[in-house]
Amino acid sequence: MAQRPKRETVDLSRYPDLVIIYLGMRVNTFAGIKTLLGFGPNISKAVDARPDGLLLHENLFYSFRHVGMREYWRDFQTLETWSRSEPHRLWWQQFLRDSGGTGFWHETYFRRGGLEAVYVDMQSPTGLARFAPVVPATGAMFSARKRAGVTGDADHSAAVSEEEFYSR
Repeated sequence: MAQRPKRETVDLSRYPDLVIIYLGMRVNTFAGIKTLLGFGPNISKAVDARPDGLLLHENLFYSFRHVGMREYWRDFQTLETWSRSEPHRLWWQQFLRDSGGTGFWHETYFRRGGLEAVYVDMQSPTGLARFAPVVPATGAMFSARKRAGVTGDADHSAAVSEEEFYSR
């Protein structure tokens, strides 16, 4: 006799400002293998430090050349604060100077509505970039806060300003 599947859901009432971010790194050149492998232990250490607001971190495997993670954050404020602090701030500064033969992307989804994304040195479109028009990440499209339409100012300065990035 067939049994009815167990159907469940989650109660997110304690997480009204929940933010989910998917991130990925894709190897574009042979040198990118070293870059990708170098990030793994550093990310593990950062997650093990249990940053304020990080509810869950999961590693994802997209393909042999493309890996990533999914993270659940209490709110955008804690995600942004962490991303603008050490060690992430240093990683992002280094990556934007030299992507090391890799491409990087993230897509952020907000429980209250909205999303934002950025793609850096991705040789082929992924995620939203596979169907939505891709535009330069300049002006209002430069920062995650502005892309997402989050109001107010960040508590910490960006790892790399738009002026710094585009003047190189």
